[in-house]
Parts: sequence; structure tokens; C-alpha cells
Amino acid sequence: MVDYEVAGRLLIQVVYAPPPPAAPVMVSLTVAPGATVWEAIKKSGIAEQIPGFDITGCKVGVWGKIQPMETVVPAGGRIEIYRPLIADPKEARRRRVVAKRG
Repeated sequence: MVDYEVAGRLLIQVVYAPPPPAAPVMVSLTVAPGATVWEAIKKSGIAEQIPGFDITGCKVGVWGKIQPMETVVPAGGRIEIYRPLIADPKEARRRRVVAKRG
């Protein structure tokens, strides 16, 4: 079992997957207990690692569940930054079906 608390700080990860072909960016760091998702993202420095990155318009989640930026990060938390959708999934499926039918 992994201990996610080190010297009174919480061990967490911040993850962002830019559009292909760029590789996902994962930053492991420690934060003080009570730190919010927003504070953890800022501390991770992930924005500086990705050219043109803008978090406005991006949703975030902790372990796959969308959360507001004010959410307190749990020990061992994995903060995921989601890109805005490029296309409506339903509309994209409709186009694929029409194309397949020919």
C-alpha cells in the first residue's frame, strides 16, 4: 500500500493530454492539506510546459469525476485537465453513419 502523505504534505498528480501527436504531460507533486484543484494545477507548472495552453474553457476532474476548481484535493488524487470538445459527439456519429451508408 502506498502512503500518499509525506511530512504533512499530500502526494498528488496533475495530468493533461494535449491533442495528438503530442505526448501526455504528467506532473507529480506535493501540496499542503486543504489545497484546491486550482492551486495544485498552478503549482504543477503544467501550463508553462505546454505551448499555447489555456485552462479557461477546460473542465477538470479528480480520478475521472468532473469537479469544480474549488474542490479540495485528496491524498493520492489525480487531477485530470480535459480539453474542450472539438465536435459534438452525436453530430460526429451522425456524419459517420451517413458516410458509411454512402
